[in-house]
Amino acid sequence: MLDQIHLLAAVTVLGVLEQAYFFLQVIYARRVFGISPPKISGPPEFERIFRAQVNSSEYFPIFLALLWQAGLFFHQGLAAALGLLYLCARYCYFMGYRASSSERLAPIYFSTGVLWILVAAAVLGILHFFLSHYVGLNILQLL
Repeated sequence: MLDQIHLLAAVTVLGVLEQAYFFLQVIYARRVFGISPPKISGPPEFERIFRAQVNSSEYFPIFLALLWQAGLFFHQGLAAALGLLYLCARYCYFMGYRASSSERLAPIYFSTGVLWILVAAAVLGILHFFLSHYVGLNILQLL
């Protein structure tokens, strides 16, 4: 069983570490700019770091659900590779947003595209499972 999920688990841990890094960047920015919790406003430099972290956190559960569904029902290797692409794009998004709000656009579009590919892989995998398990129709053989 573990040989069927080890890549997904590794990408998940990398994603959690990336989220921790983003959280630490907000803590560091709070200290640099003197912004005490619960305040979330301050200089534009702080607000961009804060928003980049919050936006990344909002998408993380969606990413994890799609990563695991695509990996379990479609193909673990493809899902893990897409997961690494997504994490790289999110890192570029964070760093771009930190520098300038306009520099976040290309990485956010790319990471959204990766999520849509994960959606497609998950849907195809689950559809194939239902059709083969409950209807006895193997669509891969038909193709």
